[in-house]
Amino acid sequence: MTHTTLRNDLDGYEVWFVTGSQNLYGEETLAQVAEQSQAVVEGLNGLPVKVVWKPVLKDSDSIRRMALEINGRDDVIGVIAWMHTFSPAKMWISGLDALQKPLLHLHTQANVELPWNDIDFDFMNLNQAAHGDREFGYIQTRLGVARKTVVGHVSNPAVRQQIEDWERAAAGWTAARTLKLAR
Repeated sequence: MTHTTLRNDLDGYEVWFVTGSQNLYGEETLAQVAEQSQAVVEGLNGLPVKVVWKPVLKDSDSIRRMALEINGRDDVIGVIAWMHTFSPAKMWISGLDALQKPLLHLHTQANVELPWNDIDFDFMNLNQAAHGDREFGYIQTRLGVARKTVVGHVSNPAVRQQIEDWERAAAGWTAARTLKLAR
């Protein structure tokens, strides 16, 4: 008779970090979006579960395929989603419907501080997630998507702690789906 022991470490697990944007902004802006999302992931280094950056998602088909890939990977226990610039929430519907693993919506911005003295529309459009994150939260609610929403910058210890707590819950969710019990 074989038995498996319950895992209590988080080694070998991954959480994927996905960023939403759209092709409307052009390649230069999308390169900036990718750099900023990679910086957010770097800010999450040191959490118990490895956070893996994934390329920026710009259309509904790539979002749906990402969700299906996450579902098929035993080592990926969940996904952190960040809506950079204006990622139309409508394009997330099929991906959110397909996703079968825990979701954390990180409502954040690239910069810790805003440059109040010289802020302009271009800065706001290229560095803020406000519109995309609000619309993403709204569509998740309309679809009845279970998720954790964390608000704040990744440099804030309270934000990092909330993400770590979610990672541990996602690992528990994963263990519960593979648990074999005898009564």
